[in-house]
Amino acid sequence: MIYPSIDKLLVQVGSKYLLVNIVSKRAKEMEKTEFYQMKEPEYSSKKYIGRALEEVSNNLIHIENNL
Repeated sequence: MIYPSIDKLLVQVGSKYLLVNIVSKRAKEMEKTEFYQMKEPEYSSKKYIGRALEEVSNNLIHIENNL
């Protein structure tokens, strides 16, 4: 089973396309800067993509709708 659940993330984000873009940018940012919004032991995943998904799941990444 994948953690966090895609269904839970889509409720927060709205679309798969937006989720992929947000997580990709955040994962690259973590890799480049080594800045994490949670303490490292709090993450379930060891990979940047998984950690970015966990940050979205924990509402640490906020999405602005500029329509």
